[in-house]
Amino acid sequence: MGMYVVILCLTTLLLPLLSPSFIYANVEGDALYALRRGVIDPGHVLQSWDPTLVDPCTWFHVTCDHLNRVTRLDLGNAKLSGKLVPELGKLQHLQYLELYSNNFEGKLPEELGGLKSLLSLDLFHNHLTGPIPSSLSNLHNLKFLRLNGNKLTGRIPRQLTKLPNLKILNVSDNNLCGTIPTSGSFSKFTQDSFMNNPKLQGPELIGFVQYNSEIDCN
Repeated sequence: MGMYVVILCLTTLLLPLLSPSFIYANVEGDALYALRRGVIDPGHVLQSWDPTLVDPCTWFHVTCDHLNRVTRLDLGNAKLSGKLVPELGKLQHLQYLELYSNNFEGKLPEELGGLKSLLSLDLFHNHLTGPIPSSLSNLHNLKFLRLNGNKLTGRIPRQLTKLPNLKILNVSDNNLCGTIPTSGSFSKFTQDSFMNNPKLQGPELIGFVQYNSEIDCN
């Protein structure tokens, strides 16, 4: 009983000493290590991602701010394959998610919509399938959304047109269907952002019925 009291007292004393950066490091380190476990890494680019190290800011391809919060993940052209894990959504301070030109497959996790600090989402030139999650409309700081060169299907979520800061959009070279939304932030994007989607129709072709639900998406 006495030992239990001592341990409890020590725990009570130490908890206030845990800095926010220590807490961030643990949560974000766990999220990043979940990605490492979920992918095949023939080039061993994730070899430095050691879960026994408290601070993921020491890992290669990971950038942190002055508070040791993960702000950037640079893994473009890394020859990685596998699926994107939902734990990525726990990187609350991530600003740049650069996973382009790899061999990722499977669906885009809905949890990516939790990356409220994200400025750039670059997943182009992979083998991703399934729909574009409407949860991405929660990324109000997003400026660059590049999903081109995948195998994405379904309609472009109209909710994405409400992204206030979106400057660059590219969903070309996929299998999207329906019509191209033209409201909100999408009004400034040209046909080049949407080209090479065989079942995706431009709004200029169908006038005022551009969002007609009868348009074939099968």
